[in-house]
Amino acid sequence: MLKKSRQELAVIKPYVPGKPIEEVQEELGISDIIKLASNENPLGPSLKAQEALVKFVTQAHLYPDGSCTALKKSLAAHWHIQPEQLIIGNGSDEILKFIAEAFLQPGDEVVLAEPTFSEYHFVSQLMGAALQSVPCRQFIHDLPAMAAAVNDRTKIVFVCNPNNPTGTAVGHAELQAFMDKIPDDVLVVIDEAYYEYVQRDDFPDVLPWLAQRENVLITRTFSKAHGLAALRIGYGIGHPNLIRILEKTREPFNVNAAAQAAARASLADLDHIAASVDVNEVGKSYLYEQFAALELDYVPTETNFILVDVGHPAAEVFDRLLRKGVIIRPAHVFGLPTFIRVTVGTPSENQRFVAALKEVIAGESSH
Repeated sequence: MLKKSRQELAVIKPYVPGKPIEEVQEELGISDIIKLASNENPLGPSLKAQEALVKFVTQAHLYPDGSCTALKKSLAAHWHIQPEQLIIGNGSDEILKFIAEAFLQPGDEVVLAEPTFSEYHFVSQLMGAALQSVPCRQFIHDLPAMAAAVNDRTKIVFVCNPNNPTGTAVGHAELQAFMDKIPDDVLVVIDEAYYEYVQRDDFPDVLPWLAQRENVLITRTFSKAHGLAALRIGYGIGHPNLIRILEKTREPFNVNAAAQAAARASLADLDHIAASVDVNEVGKSYLYEQFAALELDYVPTETNFILVDVGHPAAEVFDRLLRKGVIIRPAHVFGLPTFIRVTVGTPSENQRFVAALKEVIAGESSH
């Protein structure tokens, strides 16, 4: 019989991903499915990235570059930083795990917003740290309250900017004022997974801080705007001293070679990113108009998803949309019982979602 597992695992709830298309097809017998649940790029990966993957097939028998040397050089040139400021992970999720493993132990505390990305809860609780959750104000990080929650036991503060699942972002002046209140021995992790989609003019430019501040780490990903979610590749940017600490937690060969090749190619394809952002902006405008026409409250977004209050239990709306071949994310899992989160898709996907949502809401209202 197995010995008792670590007590920290008792409080951890396994991550529940969005339903895969194949599972819905099999369960419901529906062949035509659209997935607007996981904030993926509806245009897919760039052609340059696809070409890089095809070329790499013949080298699949070789171990990858464990240090991601070429990718680090490309990223450093792209962001005008030094390769020593970068750590590459199997998705930015793995970077978050590196951080927790490097800095957290039982008795430590972590400050985060509520609601926010659930991975912060997972990596913190896995290492036995306690969570200090600070409610968002009007769906936006309450940075003054988060700063006030920091105490002698605080090791890490997570700031998801833009925030998942709300889609909101804080501006440069707000974040600067927040950072001025944070002690130098508390690590601030600024998760910028949706960086490429941001439109607000005063979005924080954090990179210049990193040369002087050892207590700031930015995380970004190739899963969203770059359309490489299936390959699992993300990265962290920080002071070289911080990166050296995190590297001690990284497994050898943690990022596969195909992902490295595709990421380098995608990074160089600025046209694909521009097209992805354009499609997103058109889709946002259309969905805003439709939600307004349906008299549904929504949260204006700086990302490729929208949080919207459908006025009915989210789990039921999710199930009814699912039966119409549309997969979205019910937000009751984020503590928002009547909200859903929908990824901005292509024009045809957005139109199909709206048509299905109208039918669901009409059906609910008639009950």
